Amino acid sequence: MSRLRLTLVGIFQDNGIELLINLADLDLSFFRYRFIQSNGEYDMPSFDVVSEFEKQELTNAINQANRELETRFDFKKIKAKFELDECNVVMRAEVDFQLKQMQDILESKLVKRGIDIMCMDVGEVESNVAEARVTVSMRQGLDKDIAKKVVKLIKESKTKVQSAIQGEKVRVTGKKRDDLQKPISLLKEADFNIPLQFNNFRD
Repeated sequence: MSRLRLTLVGIFQDNGIELLINLADLDLSFFRYRFIQSNGEYDMPSFDVVSEFEKQELTNAINQANRELETRFDFKKIKAKFELDECNVVMRAEVDFQLKQMQDILESKLVKRGIDIMCMDVGEVESNVAEARVTVSMRQGLDKDIAKKVVKLIKESKTKVQSAIQGEKVRVTGKKRDDLQKPISLLKEADFNIPLQFNNFRD
């Protein structure tokens, strides 16, 4: 069994912090220490709760939806199209009821491209003499209210993890990797009216 007497002095010039550690008769077989300079935290098992989709897959879905419009008999000689503006989908047609048909097409294409239709936030129909149109906002990220609900649910479950809001995601951290399984199962069963994914797993 390896043993080591060690004195370590580290000075971090960027933030003016001086770190002095004296480690005597250290058993290296059971020693594991990592310092994360970016946030000053010990490295522990964790994952992120997010709500995301691939922008390229959204583009692919819109292209496929437009191609279907071109082949649909009920849209023959109809001025209708899907337009993509950042993460917003604008549906244009001649009359209101055609927009509903277009929404069905859009939903089917999104599902085929692996995008959950719970991301969709369909706006109010706008119409005039020339056309009818509606904007569908494709939601990404956890807004503040949903992020707070995620943190509250995890806290009330009394699981052995900590959760914290970080921008548009929630970071969940536990002492052991097995501790992360229960909050994942809990969040999968919950209904936040928005799809959740779990990524950025760390050991």
